[in-house]
Amino acid sequence: MSETGMMDGLTATLVAHRFYVLGHSKIEIAADFGISRFKVARLIDSALERGLVRVEFAPPAPIDVRLSDELRSAYGLRQAFVLNRAASAGPRPQVRRQIGAFAAQLLSETVTEDDVLGLSWARSVNAMAAAVRRLPKCPIVQLCGVQAGMDMRDRSVETVRQVAEVSGGDAYPIYGPLVLPDRRTTEILRRQPGIAETFAQFPRLTKAVVSIGAWLPGESTVYDAVSPAEREAITTRGARAEVAARLFDGEGKPLSTGLAHHVLAIDTAELLKVPEVIALGYTAPKAEAIDAVLRSGLVSTLITDTPAAEGVLRLRGADKA
Repeated sequence: MSETGMMDGLTATLVAHRFYVLGHSKIEIAADFGISRFKVARLIDSALERGLVRVEFAPPAPIDVRLSDELRSAYGLRQAFVLNRAASAGPRPQVRRQIGAFAAQLLSETVTEDDVLGLSWARSVNAMAAAVRRLPKCPIVQLCGVQAGMDMRDRSVETVRQVAEVSGGDAYPIYGPLVLPDRRTTEILRRQPGIAETFAQFPRLTKAVVSIGAWLPGESTVYDAVSPAEREAITTRGARAEVAARLFDGEGKPLSTGLAHHVLAIDTAELLKVPEVIALGYTAPKAEAIDAVLRSGLVSTLITDTPAAEGVLRLRGADKA
């Protein structure tokens, strides 16, 4: 190395130490060294290129930063968080708990007293509710009815109650089934005072946490709850994804089917108007459903795992090819 190169290396070391360790601004460093701030910027870049400075991240959760940013950019999301490969490799209940814990942390950092927070039914949303330890006082609103056959711990009314207890805000539950036998029964229940009060909160929602379901057995809150004939009819119409009992096709377009008239849930138009929607969707079988919902424009923040994220990005890449 030439003498000039060595001197530049020493200067770059001192400048980088001032910038990264002592927290001095580029203008302050330029004044101290008698050089321009553009020279300071070049020396800092040089320190990184030569390995004089190594930048390390220690995220508070096991997040794959590169994959998260790639996913965010591909779909124009406000934020995306992908559990790293090691955290994604455990059994499904363990991955669900990690997804829920991260969602709980995100809510604790972003929800304010001015928010009205909606929650859909899902095991991942329930895992989030179990992990929430701190939340500002704000209303908590249930977005859809209770799925039949669920243990009380897994029911959405219990989830809303649990989060409202942490928040100290008002709880707006829906004491009614998610799937009803017909349109008339649905309309009657929607007019019941307690349920009508909850539905009246939907236009006020500022944030919502939802789960992305695939229109597949065991991957949707309503797939197994409807009759085989209706399920097949909906499949034929091109259903690929479900969010709060509302359906989307593979291109992310909302599907209008008979199901819309006999589920007790926020409607698609109201859901799409919520300013910030945090979606939880994970595991490889849900990749197509996640891709569809991200195309819809509904989601502002996605929390997922590595297998789902990689599958979604492959679909995005194939679409652009």
